[in-house]
Amino acid sequence: MHRSLFASPYALWMMIFTIVPVILIAYYAFTDSSGAFTLDNFRSFWDSNYESNKIILDAMGEAGQAYISRGTVNVDTLVYSLWMAFQCTLICLLLGYPAALIMADREIKLGPTLVVLFIIPMWMNFLLRTIAWMSLLEDNGLINTVLRALGFNGVQLMYNSGAVLLGMVYNFLPFMVFPIYTLLSKMDYRLTEAAADLGCNNWQTLWKVTMPLSIPGIVSGITMVFMPSVTTFFIPRVLGGGNTMMFGDLIEAKFLTEGNWNVGSALSLIMMVLILISLSILRKADPNGEGGGIA
Repeated sequence: MHRSLFASPYALWMMIFTIVPVILIAYYAFTDSSGAFTLDNFRSFWDSNYESNKIILDAMGEAGQAYISRGTVNVDTLVYSLWMAFQCTLICLLLGYPAALIMADREIKLGPTLVVLFIIPMWMNFLLRTIAWMSLLEDNGLINTVLRALGFNGVQLMYNSGAVLLGMVYNFLPFMVFPIYTLLSKMDYRLTEAAADLGCNNWQTLWKVTMPLSIPGIVSGITMVFMPSVTTFFIPRVLGGGNTMMFGDLIEAKFLTEGNWNVGSALSLIMMVLILISLSILRKADPNGEGGGIA
């Protein structure tokens, strides 16, 4: 039996659950409700008032110019999502790289314990992990209860961008840590010993030896954190309380709330293109795809 036959179930799975949905999204993105080809769905991304403005102009003609204005909700939401994803990725990198170094250091006995501590929360459902933060951050939550018991005033921790960013970092931090940890744990430590023999101190060894060798793991971690951060929608809904909207929330609203599959598909297609562009840029730093995976 030819080996390729064993890959047939996976190829069929990819066809049904990956390729076909992408084709459907592309179809809806480039058609209107009647199935005719149009680019109006992408114009609606640039101008969130495009459809209402079009109705006004059709009804009033040139006189309607005074009553129309460009809506920036969609573009602003995308920019906000990219900014939040950038912050989340940067914080995860700043926190995750030292953690990965400690976990991979053979001289630190605490390393294996940290690995377990990072893995255990991932056994819990993503939604439950996010909801658990509500009991900590809400007005009558654990943190505010402790603050009041110590004589301080309670603070507003929920329903703002800070709470959303905290939830994102908490949920996506392991996806930054483990690729870097996997790569560092496989690194030949004789290289660091050679650097020390040549007169490098710990910081110079880290900067000139360890970090360059761990770049593929960093690229993999950035990819695994940035992509889901841009498209997340449950975390802003729970911890943001509707006060913050990210691009994933916007796409969901187009599909489920407004029932506008065409514009929703156009927004999804734009997001997919941005993700592909980001991946191509990141892969230039790791052309051989040597980034570590989750251990």
